[in-house]
Amino acid sequence: MRKQHGAGGQVFRITGARTGLAEDVRGRQRRYVISMGIRTVAVILAATLWNVERPFAIVALVAGAILPYIAVVVANAGRERPPSLPSTFVTAPMRPMIGTTRGEDEQPPRDQG
Repeated sequence: MRKQHGAGGQVFRITGARTGLAEDVRGRQRRYVISMGIRTVAVILAATLWNVERPFAIVALVAGAILPYIAVVVANAGRERPPSLPSTFVTAPMRPMIGTTRGEDEQPPRDQG
């Protein structure tokens, strides 16, 4: 029976693995909350600037109207694809043709001289 060591065990490195599902969902939620926070700031900015700087207020209001759509699309974008690993399969190089084949009734050219 082998004795297992907690800290001295062998460590394996997985380079092409995806992130965990919980981590992926947490990242999407974080991006959604950040974009909704920006939207809230934009709407509040539009309300406070309406009588002071109307062009900036309109831009902030349009940004506040468009950001929910962008936030939902980004949040539902799906899981990221794992990075592609280099292929271990190496194809053999194509050998160039040395010459063409001749038919049986053809004769090689004669030297004239």
